[in-house]
Amino acid sequence: MSKNFEEILKKVNEFPVKKLSVAAANDDEVLEAVAMAHDRKIADSILVGDEEKIKKICADKNIDPSIFEIINIPDPIEAAHEAVKIVHDGKADIYMKGQLATKDFLKSILAKEVGLRTDKLLSHVAVFEIKGIEKLLFLTDVAFLPYPTLEEKVKIINNTVEVCNACGIDMPKVAPVAAVEVVNPKMPATVEADELTKMNEAGEIKNCIVDGPLSVDLAIYPEAARHKGAEGRKIVGDADVILFPDIHAGNIAYKFIVHTTEFKNGCILTGTKAPAILASRSDSAETKVNSIALAAVVAHNLKK
Repeated sequence: MSKNFEEILKKVNEFPVKKLSVAAANDDEVLEAVAMAHDRKIADSILVGDEEKIKKICADKNIDPSIFEIINIPDPIEAAHEAVKIVHDGKADIYMKGQLATKDFLKSILAKEVGLRTDKLLSHVAVFEIKGIEKLLFLTDVAFLPYPTLEEKVKIINNTVEVCNACGIDMPKVAPVAAVEVVNPKMPATVEADELTKMNEAGEIKNCIVDGPLSVDLAIYPEAARHKGAEGRKIVGDADVILFPDIHAGNIAYKFIVHTTEFKNGCILTGTKAPAILASRSDSAETKVNSIALAAVVAHNLKK
């Protein structure tokens, strides 16, 4: 079981180097990250974008462009079409956003003929290594689905369980969190959390343990469970997955962690034929490398 990103990186090195296809790759931070991914033997990259700009960025950052395969398509929309087709055709394992608008990246994923759509729901998983917490935390959905329905939350759990499995967590503990840990009919998040728990107990949600509603402190701090007399819960401060009721709660928690803790993280889009990296321009090169490593273990698990 991977407890930090160093262990994920070690896991990546146990199997053959993956191939990464980058759409509109003429982006400073992305090129720095894919060069680091090459050096660490995580993934080799096919860069689709403006070749002149790519080579200029490489020169500015002392990156050897010969370590990449470069396909010169300056138009970002056309570059995305070609980059996603490479993954669709099985010539690469991972798809990554470069200097491209998020809406255009998502359009390429959903393109009928060359995209990566499946019958699954697309959802976002952010994986955090936080100082003081002795395990990885999988946060979902913090960036993609605004107001997931109960049915969509089931699919989000299934997507996230696959990511956990790829990281060596066989039976992840999923905490649908809310402001309180008891069911209150006036608080829909608690009602749906209770429904998810019952569905898990009935075998409708498999390969994980669901216990909700839980407050965040009960989900991740064992001492909180003792103080609140909640030792009888299935999750007593040892959750692997934090399932948020909506994007507001998830995004606030994500940014609070980023700006107030000592952490490492990586993020991927799931529910696709191959893992996709929807990198933010504010993400550091290290975060992008962690995302590539996370995508690599997921890609390997999907092929298995």
